[in-house]
Amino acid sequence: MGEKRKKIYHALVDGATEGLSDKALYDFVVERCPKTSSKRIVRAALLALTDPDVTDRHVLDTIYALAIKHRMSEVGNGDAEVDDAEEAEVAPSRKPSKRRPDPSMSPPVVS
Repeated sequence: MGEKRKKIYHALVDGATEGLSDKALYDFVVERCPKTSSKRIVRAALLALTDPDVTDRHVLDTIYALAIKHRMSEVGNGDAEVDDAEEAEVAPSRKPSKRRPDPSMSPPVVS
């Protein structure tokens, strides 16, 4: 594990253990690791979620919520950038068929 990720990981666990959550926890981590990014925080959070030493359910829930919130904001921001940078691909349209239905596929007529 990288030194930066380990530092962010410890900041996340320490903050969540102190009862911080959401914006307060994010600010706490950024204060302790000023050069961090949202992506690094999400990766450190996933590391914390897989660590067998972190067993407190409240801490795990708090870290999970923070990771999901910031990951979804990355996905939302990332998709807009990708769509602008790439040429839009148009899906081929399908015209309705003018063929007559196959009579053998019709239900039998009962009189």
